[in-house]
Order: sequence, then C-alpha cells, then structure tokens
Amino acid sequence: MTTSPNQQDPSTLAIFKSLFASIPEEMGVTLGRTAHSPNIKERRDYSCALFDAGGEMVAQAAHIPVHLGAMPTAVQAAKLAGELGPGDMVILNDPYLGGTHLPDVSLVSPVFSGERLVGYVSNRAHHADIGGMSPGSMPVASELYQEGVIIPPLKLYEAGLRNDALFQLILRNVRTPEERRGDFDAQIAAQRTGERRLLELVERYGLVEVHRQMAALKDYSERMTRVALAAIPGGVYEFEDALDDDGETQEPVPIRVRLTIGDGVMHCDFSGSAPQRPSSINAVAAVTRSAVYYVVRCLLDEDVPANEGCFRPVSFTLPEGSVVNARPPMAVSAGNVETSQRITDVMLGALAQALPDRIPAASAGTMNNLTIGGYDPRRDRYYSYYETIGGGAGASPDSDGLSAVQLHMTNTLNTPIEALELAYPFLIRQYAIRDGSGGGGQHHGGDGIVREYEFLAPATVTLVSERRRRAPWGLAGGSDAQPGRNRLQRADGVVIELPGKVQLRVQPGDRLVIETPGGGGWGR
Repeated sequence: MTTSPNQQDPSTLAIFKSLFASIPEEMGVTLGRTAHSPNIKERRDYSCALFDAGGEMVAQAAHIPVHLGAMPTAVQAAKLAGELGPGDMVILNDPYLGGTHLPDVSLVSPVFSGERLVGYVSNRAHHADIGGMSPGSMPVASELYQEGVIIPPLKLYEAGLRNDALFQLILRNVRTPEERRGDFDAQIAAQRTGERRLLELVERYGLVEVHRQMAALKDYSERMTRVALAAIPGGVYEFEDALDDDGETQEPVPIRVRLTIGDGVMHCDFSGSAPQRPSSINAVAAVTRSAVYYVVRCLLDEDVPANEGCFRPVSFTLPEGSVVNARPPMAVSAGNVETSQRITDVMLGALAQALPDRIPAASAGTMNNLTIGGYDPRRDRYYSYYETIGGGAGASPDSDGLSAVQLHMTNTLNTPIEALELAYPFLIRQYAIRDGSGGGGQHHGGDGIVREYEFLAPATVTLVSERRRRAPWGLAGGSDAQPGRNRLQRADGVVIELPGKVQLRVQPGDRLVIETPGGGGWGR
C-alpha cells in the first residue's frame, strides 16, 4: 500500500467524501427526471460517477453495479477520441473500447478550470433500443454487429459545439429516434450538472485542495479495503458454477474462480472458465472486473466510499478468448446482464468457504431480461421496450432472503404497471410474488416473481434469462430455490414452454408468463 502525504483528519475527509459524492448523485437526479424512456425515467437504468485528472474514479452514486465497476475503463478509452479540451464530450458504447454492451451508452466529459484539468464526469444509460437485428438490441446473436450500432470513442461535442452529423447518424440507426434523442438530451444535461458542481468545488476550495482531497479519499478507501481483506482467513478458495446454456446450444457454460487471499490482497484467477461462445453470453474483461469489485465492495462497511482505492488490492487472471474475457467481434449483450450475475455467484461461493458466517446463499442469479418491440397502431409509431424482472434473494446466516427484489449486478426499480400500459400496446395481467419458490432451511430464501403480459398488437419479443435449468444453490444445508420458467399462451389456448433465451413473434391476445427464480435457503 502506498503511503500518502494526502491523508487528512477524519472530519475533513468526511466533508469531502460527501461533497464529491453529491456530484454524481445530483447528476443522477438530473438524468432520471429529464429522460423520456420508462427504462431510464422509471427503472433508473443509469449510473453516474466522478473521476480525477488521471481518470481514476473518486465517487459514484448508488446506481448500477455492473455499470460502475466498468466506467473507469470508459474514461480511459475516451482519450482515444484525441486530445480533450474544454467543452469536449465523448460518446461511446463499444464493449471492446470501454463499454459493457451496446445499449449502455456512455458520455465522458473533461472538466477544466481555465487551462487546467480538474477531472472527468461520466454517465452511462441503458437505451431501450440502439439498433441491431431485433427491437431492444439484446438479440440471441453471435456477432457484435448484430446487436446494434457500435460507437467507438468519438467527440459528440468539441469546444462546446455538437457534432450534428455524428448525432444524426446514431439516431438514424435506431428504431425510436425521438425517444433516444430525449434520453441523450437527459444524459447531456447530467454531464452539464456534474461539470458545474465540480467547478463550484474548485472555486470554493481551490484546485490544489480538490486534487489533494481526491487522492486522500482514494487512499482511505484502499486502506479500508486492505483491512477488510486482511480479516479473511488467508488461503486459496475455489468455486465453479455454470450458465444454463449459451442460447445457441444446450451445453452449460462453466465459470470457475480460484481466489488467493492473504496480507490484505486478493487475486482472482478465472482460468478454467469456458471458452468464448458464438453467442451473446460472452463478457468483456471490464464486466468481469465489475462483478468482482461489487463483491469486494459488499465486504466493506457501508460508509467506506466506493472509488479507485477499493480496486487497488484486487488483481486478476482473465484468460483471453474466454467467456469472462471475450475477444471481438463476439456478441456480448447477455454477458453484461447474465454472465455478470454468475460471476458474482462464483465469487460468493468461493468466499463462503472462508466466511461461512457472512456469505448468503445464491440469489435468483438472473436479470430476466425482456425486450418487446413493434408498431403501435393506437399511437401510430414504432416502440421498443426493455426491462429486467427481480427474483428472490438468497438467505443469509442471520436472516431470510427478501422476496421480489432486483439483485446483485442490477440495482434498478421495476417499471410501474401504470407507466408501462400508458406507453405501450400491452397489458400486465398478473404481477405477484411466486410463493414457495425460495429454498427452505433455517433461514428461507426469498421468493421470485410472476409477471404476465397480454399483447394488444403484433410484436417481437426477446427473452434473455438464466437459472431455468440450474437452480440457485443453498448453503450450509439449506435447500436450492425453484428455477425460473418462461411460457407463452397463444390466443387460441395453446401453451408453449419457452427456453431461457429465445426470440419470437407474438400476436394480439397472446400472453407471456415469466416466473423468476427464488433465492437459496441457508442452514438445515
């Protein structure tokens, strides 16, 4: 650990911790309140963060874990757009150049005080459509090109002027350009909010002091992370779990981790994980690191700020060309949302061997991704809708798991039925807790959700879900949870059992029923 002259007294550090954290929090409020799509406005599928002049994260809002651990990569990638100056703003979504999957579009803005770089502000939002072979841009695909328009790091604004040609090119390649325009405007507004608030801190305290406190806060988080890791019994801990399938074949996709812990550091070796597959379940390295950082963050006290310092004691072995570190042009949309969840599970499974009195059983282990799109005859326009559906949380050594919640790598809200039915040509016929789906034990796993959709117009539906064949596991003798189930009831009464990953056409009167997994039980 690096000793730093930037260490401050606790009260000063606490003040700046709150000051820095308030910037991405206010950015998030701006983004959520001004967005157009229900996915961003209602579900809050976005994240905001503050970075120092070196591009290291200083503060983040309590947004989406899979976004936040990967956003530092996006800030570093933004420099590929060329020398950045005052008034510049970089846009990107390329998973192999700082992104996670194509629907997640990031904006990165350098913030200058005069000629001196203060730092960067960034936000990432999940757009309900970014082009590609199916509405919602999360198809069962084999190549990245099929998933949507690929945006490498490019300057959307240069010296304060927007590149309208670039902006129009992006909008021309999506199915819902007006909604996308509104969501992009919200992201831009969030960037402006962050820029103003950071410059207000510089005006109040001076640039030297702001930079000093940024460094001190990162060093503090590093110290606290090392203390937490040092409290884990030293040793080597291994665990393996698997995705149900890759969406193209029925073959399971194993993910294996070997944790080496000692002296306040952790090395995560994912050797032995499956090779990359010709499907969308591949994860880029940034997503894998993000899942690991999330688990490490869960070991810390709540008041420890989440920033670059938390990442320093953690190192990786990520085999290239594997499902946890794919190479282009492999598709990756499901890797961000589903493989990240399984990486979280294997991390927790390994840590349960070292900390049996702290680690919970497996939660639902899937985001239950649903995209619906088509032409809405009532409103005479095309639409594209995306949401994730919660499940049951795994029971812990001291409590039952929660029911019907968003878990681990997603931190979104549900889409209110009223907002959904107001905006789209389908109805929600049932939205309920799936009683009995949690695993039994001394502490009971949380129950999943039943959500039933009735379609009022023809549509294309894509489901990307997991834990339909391999149930969330219990711990310490607790029983496994019930796996999830997807089925389609046609208007003529015929019921079709659906796999976890599928794309299909539906007609008016058809009903889609999604039953999400519960969480594993803990204890006999």
